[in-house]
Amino acid sequence: MGAQLRVYKRRIKSVSATKKITRAMEMIAASRVVKAQRQVAASTPYATELTRAVGAVAKGSTTQHALTTESDNPTRAAVLLITSDRGLAGGYSSNVIKAAEELTERLTREGKEVDAYIVGRKGVAYYAFRERKVTESWGGFTDNPTYADAKKIAGPLIEAVLKDTAEGGVDELHIVFTEFVSMLTQTPVQDRLLPLSLAEKAEEQEKKGEILPLFDFEPSSEDVLDALLPRYVEARIYNALLQAAASKHAATRRAMKSATDNAEELIKSLTRLANAARQADITQEISEIVGGASALADASAGSD
Repeated sequence: MGAQLRVYKRRIKSVSATKKITRAMEMIAASRVVKAQRQVAASTPYATELTRAVGAVAKGSTTQHALTTESDNPTRAAVLLITSDRGLAGGYSSNVIKAAEELTERLTREGKEVDAYIVGRKGVAYYAFRERKVTESWGGFTDNPTYADAKKIAGPLIEAVLKDTAEGGVDELHIVFTEFVSMLTQTPVQDRLLPLSLAEKAEEQEKKGEILPLFDFEPSSEDVLDALLPRYVEARIYNALLQAAASKHAATRRAMKSATDNAEELIKSLTRLANAARQADITQEISEIVGGASALADASAGSD
């Protein structure tokens, strides 16, 4: 039984060390998610108002522009998938990848060829393992994205939207990311960025009772839309990156808390087993001593 007791002690020591690591990671994620929440709260109103302004300008213009013009026969779409660079976040990356797969399948059924743009090493690894083509990928900043990162991502996407499909361009731009709802809820979202659906935006504004302003364009509506296009795409991507970062940190905190709780339960269970083994070892030693004493007593009585 002494050997079994040593095994339990080694396991308790190992689990205790793991518990310290998961507790530290939980605290780090908790501090990061607070900062990420503030960034999301600061960027969301700007992205929302910019989308509203773009919709209002586009609706007040008769110019055919890539921002708002639906293709008569869309044949190609770009899907931007935002995942994480790291794991230890439960089902965070797998859930958003699943949402992207569902969107890709739907677009394929509609007869559209899909170009994949991936943010985060987890998404890149998923596509590489399945030997699927990735048009362009980015990584290394998903935990703390900046507006410069959003601009870097938006550049190739805007270029693809403005190109003709015969030259490798796309008719639609979709984005899949994880929306931060609360510390306990993070939801994968599929959203179409381009072309902007004016009918949907107008319906939303009617429900809110908003009145669209009238615009005068200088020098022209096309120039104004050309200037707004990159700002709109960059702002939406930046907000999506921040939402994804906050969601990832919240998922990591939740996963690490669960791991810490499991480690505590395992330590309690192993401690009970170790105590039982120690008690059995003591009982066996006492039995051996009693047996030895009894044998000596019998031997003495026999010699007499």
